[in-house]
Amino acid sequence: MTIYPGNPYPLGSFWDGKGVNFALYSHNATGVELCLFDKAKGAAESTRIKFTERTHDVWHGYVPDLKPGQLYGYRVYGPYEPGNGHRFNPAKVLLDPYAKAICSIGEWDDALFGYVIGKDDLTRDDRDNAAVAPKSAVIDHHFDWGDDKPPKVAYYNTIIYETHVKGFTKRFPDIPENIRGTFAAMAHPKVIEYLQNLGITAVELMPVHQSISDRHLVDKGLTNYWGYNTIGFFAPGLRFYSGEDIGGQVREFKTLVKELHKAGIEVFLDVVYNHTAEGNEMGPTLAYKGIDNSEYYRLAEDKRYYFDYTGTGNTLNARLPNVLMMIMDSLRYWVTEMHVDGFRFDLASALARELHDVNRLSAFFNIIYQDPVLSDVKLIAEPWDVGEGGYQVGQFPPGWAEWNGKYRDCMRDFWRSADNRLAEFADRFTGSSDLYKSDNRFPTASINFITAHDGFTLNDLVSYNDRHNEANKEDNKDGSEQNHSWNCGAEGPTDDMEIIALRNRQKRNFFATLLFSQGVPMILAGDEQGHTQGGNNNAYCQDNEISWLDWEHADQDLIHFVCDLIKFRRSHPAFSRKNWFKGKPVKRRGLSDIAWFRPDASEMEEDDWTNGFAKSLGIFLYGDGLRTVDQDNKPLVDDSFYLIFNAHFETIEFKLPPENYAKKWTKVFDTSNGTPADQREYKPGETVKAGQRSFILLQAPVIPVKD
Repeated sequence: MTIYPGNPYPLGSFWDGKGVNFALYSHNATGVELCLFDKAKGAAESTRIKFTERTHDVWHGYVPDLKPGQLYGYRVYGPYEPGNGHRFNPAKVLLDPYAKAICSIGEWDDALFGYVIGKDDLTRDDRDNAAVAPKSAVIDHHFDWGDDKPPKVAYYNTIIYETHVKGFTKRFPDIPENIRGTFAAMAHPKVIEYLQNLGITAVELMPVHQSISDRHLVDKGLTNYWGYNTIGFFAPGLRFYSGEDIGGQVREFKTLVKELHKAGIEVFLDVVYNHTAEGNEMGPTLAYKGIDNSEYYRLAEDKRYYFDYTGTGNTLNARLPNVLMMIMDSLRYWVTEMHVDGFRFDLASALARELHDVNRLSAFFNIIYQDPVLSDVKLIAEPWDVGEGGYQVGQFPPGWAEWNGKYRDCMRDFWRSADNRLAEFADRFTGSSDLYKSDNRFPTASINFITAHDGFTLNDLVSYNDRHNEANKEDNKDGSEQNHSWNCGAEGPTDDMEIIALRNRQKRNFFATLLFSQGVPMILAGDEQGHTQGGNNNAYCQDNEISWLDWEHADQDLIHFVCDLIKFRRSHPAFSRKNWFKGKPVKRRGLSDIAWFRPDASEMEEDDWTNGFAKSLGIFLYGDGLRTVDQDNKPLVDDSFYLIFNAHFETIEFKLPPENYAKKWTKVFDTSNGTPADQREYKPGETVKAGQRSFILLQAPVIPVKD
């Protein structure tokens, strides 16, 4: 087959309408061969072509007459010297790191490993793996986007919904069974209607990059359901594709984004650039390890081994230009070609490690800053990894938002009546200024959440003290032991109506706290339905009813309550401030933009914050104290609000503030009764009874002030 020199860039495969250009980076390789396949599984390559061109460590060539749908892989030559960091093995067909589609992720086979299984990793395995190796695919990039535009929802107006494509749609009753669990299901009008009715503005999709289930899981009859085991950073996951056409998963994902954008919903991707599915020295050779191991991974002093800041066996070497370029090219591809609106970076601290220590001004962040594409999308860090010093909440640079793990832990502790939580509660409720203000960031730097995919669901948070992960087949030793949870008096399911009522109230307390806190709220999909995983707080390997949402038994009352909360938040800018509270009187009125009260209506003093037994307080938000303007540059004003938080085990009477705060108050929400409140009106100084472990929101129009 004819091959021409082609071009070193773009990396990967690119069809120009007449043929395909192939380009692969490898600094240490001594030779590269392109392997073409006529079918995905069970066949040796139909053609093998040696690259003769090498430009700046990029091996490249152009093959005319090839078309989209062509399957291919690479054989890369070089030394097999694990002690020196090299694991080249031309007997192994390798995936293209820049593949836009990947096919035939099949069963595990010993031939997928670069060493001889049963021996140590120093003995090279020379069996040809072509028949069982996953294959890359050439795609047609063209897609009719129409007039698609990013919704560009302001951060302070954003409501994030973290979800799994399959888990959210697999049991959805109103969509065809043959597409459930796929990108097509996520784009279905009924699914989008549900998201719109709920009121969310952005879906944060758990990993959709092509991933692989670990062999040890498959051997146990399990799977890597979450997908934090990436093998292709440019390729949408084949497992989420409803069709059979090679490369069709790309079109289907684009359609998903297009349809969500029509509904005004942004799409964020949970991305895993900190490690790959190739594991440690005993892992398979599927792509990067065989292309140039020492260039892609962070190796220990003994280069046979890997630094593991991720708990998965390896860490990508984001210090090196080729890896940085791959990450940046991938991110730009998902923005420019796939039209996504933002990213949540898994274990982001691993990307910030220049040497051993975490350095938030590492090369990765510097490049993001100057990139004209990526600097204009939403960037969210999971600000920790498993290495020493990896917990970096509050330490990421301006321009980044962070999953606020301190918010999660504090709010969980507050509602289970832990001591000495009031002071931190105030920090977290107001946007965590102690973490973000000194860096000239705003409350929107804090992604607030009570639950996420990793840990208990909200229902299980109030139903279990301990993890129950027996289904994971790890002797219940996996998953966190520190859950800050409380079972409300019984472990797991119960027929005790008092406990059931308390759990329902606690779920509403958590939702109200989350949606009325400053910052960006993130809801775990299914929490609004009362979804349970049976106490499993690490369901990463459960591709079954444990993880799939049970739409048939969804708690409709809770769904309606959450819809009401979201609608109310989105209608009132007092709960989504652009700037920090100042805690000082507003000139026109003399009232502070925020004030804190004891149940007797006296303002909180220093000793009140340190009282370990104090578990209740009232918060006044002044509607004329927003100190910002609307889209027409007019001063933004809202109603005033009084929020009552009572985490005590008994009812507490709260006296309302005097008349200068409001002429009258109307009760809007009260978690004691589980529904929107009865709209009862109260006068200044009147007493409001806050039931045991409950939340109350009262509303008052701002009193006009004459200039």
